[in-house]
Amino acid sequence: MQGYRFTKFVPSEKKDSANFDKLFNIFQQLITITSGDVNEALSWLSNLDQQYGLTDDEYGMGDFIEDLKAKGYIQENEGSGQISITPKMEIGLRQRALEEIFGKLKKNKSGNHHTNYAGQGDEMSTDLRNFEFGDNLENIAFTESFRNAQINHGTDDFMLLESDLELRDSEFKAQTSTVLMIDISHSMILYGEDRITPAKKVAMALAELITTRYPKDTLDIIVFGNDAWQIQIKDLPYLQVGPYHTNTIAGLELAMDILRRRKNQNKQIFMITDGKPTCMKVGIKYYKNSFGLDRKILKKTLNLAVQCRKLKIPITTFMIASDSYLQEFVREFTAINQGKAYYSNLKELGNFIFEDYQRNRRKNL
Repeated sequence: MQGYRFTKFVPSEKKDSANFDKLFNIFQQLITITSGDVNEALSWLSNLDQQYGLTDDEYGMGDFIEDLKAKGYIQENEGSGQISITPKMEIGLRQRALEEIFGKLKKNKSGNHHTNYAGQGDEMSTDLRNFEFGDNLENIAFTESFRNAQINHGTDDFMLLESDLELRDSEFKAQTSTVLMIDISHSMILYGEDRITPAKKVAMALAELITTRYPKDTLDIIVFGNDAWQIQIKDLPYLQVGPYHTNTIAGLELAMDILRRRKNQNKQIFMITDGKPTCMKVGIKYYKNSFGLDRKILKKTLNLAVQCRKLKIPITTFMIASDSYLQEFVREFTAINQGKAYYSNLKELGNFIFEDYQRNRRKNL
């Protein structure tokens, strides 16, 4: 026996399946942009079909809609006739966002969980990699290693070489509590630029990453406009911008309240915003000023940055705007908190958040 023999895989030609996959890929993008509005997404898809000929005589838009229902991605209310996405579709959107934003990032050969602290703090993961000199022998995956040896050398003169060895990666048991703050003020869709859709995608990708790869970590998501409130992961596809000012103070206060209740030692706040604080609540009234940086609002915001520093909660700000006076505010805010700031364009936003999350969860604050 020479082990397994592999031949070239030739996929069968299934035209209907190929047409569905092509349309489904576009539909997922549209459903994110329309904040879960199936009717609007299908309307846009129909317009694209008329313009670019996405369907043909054998597989039309009606077939695609029926397949969406049959596969459990959308559902129709029998009473009202309203079509909505299903929980299966919500999970699919998060998985797609994770692959789209983080899938192309290369993983470090020796794992992404280096730590300066020794001890029995390693947790086995499902990831396999080639053995390297200095690796812990206890982590060798013997079943996979023997299989490699059998394939590479046969069974007649069996040998196991270093090049055959694989081992399971381990993850440091550092549990991290993260609060992600998303700005949903009106400026997130102003000036002809859609900033809320990339922010939603990043949030969905980060949520999927944490819930699947780091289940012991916690992720809480906050949106802030005139006020701040917490949303669930399942609510992310439906997130919309409102006619709001930017009450960064309310968002930070809510984030601090959430993190105070978390028992993990590592805590952090990620804030995605495109503007300056323009609103705060005084009693039952709102104090607003959209023109320049208001000293009253700025002072309160900076005081909260100091409080977070004392609680050992670093704030990482992702500023998706390039105005120089806004960057000046972010620099001051970051220096007081001793956190970090990224002046990111929309394409780099996901990479920055991913790298920073991985880096921060390796720290013992």
